[in-house]
Formats: sequence, C-alpha cells, structure tokens
Amino acid sequence: MLALKAENISKQYRLGEVGTGTLSHDLNRFWHKVRGKEDPYLKIGEANDRASKGDSDYVWSLRDINFEIEQGDAIGIIGRNGAGKSTLLKLLSKVTKPTTGKIYTNGRIASLLEVGTGFHPEMTGRENVFLNGAILGMTRKEIKRKFDEIVDFSGVERYIDTPVKRYSSGMYVRLAFAVAAHLESEILIVDEVLAVGDAEFQKKCLGKMDDVTKGEGRTILFVSHNMTAVKELCSKGILLNQGLLDYQGSMLDTIIEYQKNSASSSHYLYNGNLDEALGNDNIKIKEFSVSASNGKIIDIDSGIKVKLVFQNNCANINLDTTFELRNYEELVIFHVGKLITENQDSKKGEYSLEFEIPAGLLNSGNYYFKLIFGKDQSEVLFILDNFIGFEVENVKVGSKLHIYPGIIRPNFNYNVKMP
Repeated sequence: MLALKAENISKQYRLGEVGTGTLSHDLNRFWHKVRGKEDPYLKIGEANDRASKGDSDYVWSLRDINFEIEQGDAIGIIGRNGAGKSTLLKLLSKVTKPTTGKIYTNGRIASLLEVGTGFHPEMTGRENVFLNGAILGMTRKEIKRKFDEIVDFSGVERYIDTPVKRYSSGMYVRLAFAVAAHLESEILIVDEVLAVGDAEFQKKCLGKMDDVTKGEGRTILFVSHNMTAVKELCSKGILLNQGLLDYQGSMLDTIIEYQKNSASSSHYLYNGNLDEALGNDNIKIKEFSVSASNGKIIDIDSGIKVKLVFQNNCANINLDTTFELRNYEELVIFHVGKLITENQDSKKGEYSLEFEIPAGLLNSGNYYFKLIFGKDQSEVLFILDNFIGFEVENVKVGSKLHIYPGIIRPNFNYNVKMP
C-alpha cells in the first residue's frame, strides 16, 4: 500500500524576497490565474547551484520530482548541500506548498525538521512535551499515555520541569526526537537529527527508527550526511542533485551513485585564462591531481601521489591549505593542514604543493578530496568540496581477489617466531 506519492512536484523561490517580492509580480500571477493561464514565472528561473552566480532572481529548489513510497519503507534521502533535501521534507511535511505538482499521503505524518521545532523556550520540558505533541497531532490522552516512555527515552527526566531555554542543544533534540518518534503516526520524517547529540544517543535514535519501520511497519524518510547511518537504517534511497531527482534504488546503489557524481575525476588541469579557472578572487586552482606513486594504477600497494598547483592573490598573510579525504560513506579518513607561510610573508603568484599517501594505508574503495584554503588559520579564503575523486583498487592475492573490511589496510612487518 502506498504511504506517499510525489507527482511532478517543484518548488520555486525568489532570492531575497518573501513570496514573489513585488506587488506587480503578485498581481501578474493572480491575473494569469483568473484567466486560466499558466503562472508566467514558472517559465523562468535557474537550478539551485550555490557555487555559481546566476542571472535570474528566481531559483528552482526542486524541479519535477516523482516517486512513490510504500508503507513500511525506510527511505534515505541524500545529496550535496543545496540539493533540495530539506525543501523536499518541508513539502512532504506540509510546512510549505509546492509551486507545481501534487503530494498524496496516506496516514498521519510526524516530522522533526529542526532542533526544538514547536518548543517554547519559557515553558518547561513537561509543558513542551504536551505542546509539541499537540502540534504533531497527538491528543492529550495519547500524550499522557506515552509521557513516561517519552521522558525515559529522552534521558532528561531530571530537567523535565526546567524551562527548555536552559537546555543544551543536545537535550533539546533528545526531547524533540522522543516526542516525534513516540507519536503513533504512519509516516515519520527526520532531517539530520543525528547531527546533534553524542554517539550513544545517535545509536539510540537509529535503534528506535529501526524499530519503527521493522517492528511497527511505519514509514520513515531520513535525510542525513552520515552515509553509515542511512546505510544501516534504510533499504531504499533517493539521490537529489541541484533540485533534480538524480537516482533512486537500493540504499547501497544510491550511495555509490552519489559518490560517483561527487568525485568523478582524479585530475584537474587548467591552462586557459586564469580569471575563468576554478576559485575566487583569493585563490585560483591551476592543477590538482591524484596518481599512483608506483605504476599506472592506484591500488593498495602503489602509494598515492597528490599534487596541487594554485594561484594565490593574497599577499602578506599566513597562507594555509587543508586536505580532507572522505570515503563513499562520508567518513573522514584524514583532515590535514599545511601552513605554507608562517611570517605574514605570502606572495602573489603560483604555489605548488606535493605529498604522498603511503602504500598499505587506504583500503580498496572510492575516495574524494575536499580542499580548504585559509588565512592566518582563522579565515577561510576558498573551499572546494567533493572536488577530486579516485578509486583504490584491490591487489591480487593468489587466485582470488580478497576484499577485506575496514577503512585502512596496513601492511605490517610481523616478527614471527616459529617453534
């Protein structure tokens, strides 16, 4: 049985404005509607690409999204920042209306979109449980019946009669998640709740959501940048890219597709007009490459050579650059910075930087780099996310390919003593 259906839904925003922003635009829209004609502003607008400056005041946060979700499914929604994930959840939660298209739901929806949504800071935790429960559609009788269970799960019993303005963000989200998760709704929508809270609470949340889908047969839509969490919890996935539905399928296949899109090239070389190179007024990237230290193919035993060439336009600063490496599950493998100049003596011009990742460190799999350029170790000059990706291939052992679990695969020098 269908729990949710999205039919050609799109969402358009005008930058810097509420609504269309001008009376003339609103009247124009109304006049077209009265005459039974299409909204004229649906024909304009650009994809929501945060990395580039557009020419239109209108952007499509989502465009022509279609999918069906069966009752009891656990769906992971992934994509880069600005892909439209949170907008989609707001539409499904009926926080805002789609510009075009229709959404069909079957059953009551509980949503947790932001920390402390529906909480009043001056009211106690106890009062906010009843307030938030009512906002989510629970009756007072239902909240009373679930109250002890909600408080016990949240772990804030000691502070339940304290105003929530004195709560930490972790306590906020514990209580808010507990209320949403214990509502007897058919559909639970959760947006990045696991970004707040300690590891123990994150594990507890995942366990509860797992119980909700498998034990109670309820439907979950879960947005997260934690690929390990969505892989463990969700069986199916939806990948969004600049407001478009890029892929839908099994969760593992969706994660792999996301990784392919995020990091499709292991070499960037630009020899044209420097003004048009990747970067901004501070930094321009001329070359960034990842290659095997030994041989032609990057594998576990080859080692990896990384080369960066860039134009610096900031003189007389302490210039630094940071290399962050992640795997396809979005786990950070390392985050290593290098202070290039230390005495406020950077110069305008071309800088080149090389280093090696030793053989026997990374396991087989897909990886990608994030680059961060900084000033005086306090100010960001330029960031390139999901820039260069590469695959570490396995090595052949005997007659079979042995792919071992784990992020790293070190080759230790064992000291073996025989009898």
